[in-house]
Amino acid sequence: MTELLESQLLLTLWLLVMVPCLAWTVWDLRVRNAHLMPLMKVVWALTVLYSGPFGLMIYRWSGRKEIASDGLWRRAARSVAHCYSGCGMGEIAGVVLAAGVLSLATHWVAVTTFCLAYVAGFALTVGPLMQGGMPASQAFKDAALAETPSITVMEITAIGVSIWAGGDAGLGDVRFWTALILSLSCGLLAAYPVNVALIRFGVKEGMMDPRNTGHDHG
Repeated sequence: MTELLESQLLLTLWLLVMVPCLAWTVWDLRVRNAHLMPLMKVVWALTVLYSGPFGLMIYRWSGRKEIASDGLWRRAARSVAHCYSGCGMGEIAGVVLAAGVLSLATHWVAVTTFCLAYVAGFALTVGPLMQGGMPASQAFKDAALAETPSITVMEITAIGVSIWAGGDAGLGDVRFWTALILSLSCGLLAAYPVNVALIRFGVKEGMMDPRNTGHDHG
């Protein structure tokens, strides 16, 4: 496992696969799915940036108007991608800053990364709610209730995998980046059933069916 994570070839192959996936996603969002809300366009681009072909698979299965039907599992996929896009930014910033730049102790890496990921993921929910006219106090309350379980599971998993797989690797080590890539997708997978449960029990609504999104920003 260690040799695989330290493979420059693996990282190169990942980039060679991820970049075309991202390019196709951006093209599809501009040409075929321009009706989607601007925020969801950012969500899907970031999801594919973080998880490459895996993120693209989720977008094609749940995020486009071309889907044949919608339901709980697809709604949960869109919901976890929404959470993932914000938390991923926070996680990347946290790991790079705390582990790569400052070389902090493991527990401080975990705390710093979790806090940044939580703030980023939380803001991505609170912001749209307040823009839609919801009072700040209610927006914070709703976001805390709906997003805290998902963010917590996502980040405990992602940070744990990143620390385990990355070890003492620094910014200049291939293993640092392969561990970060692996950790992001592991966090996404772990949070998916949490989002299924949250939507199933009415804690959150999930993201709108992309076939019914009437916002044309193309």
